[in-house]
Amino acid sequence: MATRDRRLGFRVPLELFLTQYVRDRPVRSLACNLSDTGIYLQSVSLSGVLAATDGPIGLEFELPGTGEVIWARGEVCYADGDDMVAGTGIRFTGIPTVHARLIRDYCIERRRTHLGQLLARIRPHSAADSM
Repeated sequence: MATRDRRLGFRVPLELFLTQYVRDRPVRSLACNLSDTGIYLQSVSLSGVLAATDGPIGLEFELPGTGEVIWARGEVCYADGDDMVAGTGIRFTGIPTVHARLIRDYCIERRRTHLGQLLARIRPHSAADSM
């Protein structure tokens, strides 16, 4: 059975460490992917802290190549994991406009780069086929 994509925007792979604030407690996490509307994180399971999916989550991170720290507020819309690792899908609910634009532009550029790489791999094959 296929899982339904809960996020509205297209995801781009992203691996970076960030800090999420759960009940005013900082938790270091690893971002796995990003879209205009949210982010998926993995963290070491901390009993009780990450189990709290109610209430706002604060996020602080820097996108590669931007040099600017992004602050965002979000809510947990998906949670999974086990005793060791917790996976959390967070939907952005409050983010400054300038930071939202940075995220949007970053996602667009990553998608454009990925598409360019795919096209570059296809072009040599199609040129050889036409001979």
